[in-house]
Amino acid sequence: CSRGKVLCPPWGPELPRQQEASRAQILDKATEYIQYMRRKNHTHQQDIDDLKRQNALLEQQVRALEKARASAQLQASYPADNSLYTNPKGSAISAFDGGSDSSSDSEPDEPQNRKKLRMEAS
Repeated sequence: CSRGKVLCPPWGPELPRQQEASRAQILDKATEYIQYMRRKNHTHQQDIDDLKRQNALLEQQVRALEKARASAQLQASYPADNSLYTNPKGSAISAFDGGSDSSSDSEPDEPQNRKKLRMEAS
């Protein structure tokens, strides 16, 4: 474009190319920013998911502790009188022996005598 024959814009013929370049640069920057924000959102979503899992675990632990506390309070509300847990002889009742005391005093002597007799006979 020469100034004498054709009217050129006052900014010259290079400016449209610069505008095209700047548009391309703007689009590149916008694309980079969009990708950056997507990565950032993805990271935030992962953090949110992790926090939700941790929150669920903590809620589970709280429920377990509340159950344990309620159980302890229930046990504390039982009478402190141990007579409920002893047999008439005063020995402790075991949950595993059906209420009989497990001391060797109450066991019959006959099985022991039989063993001795058999040993003497052999």
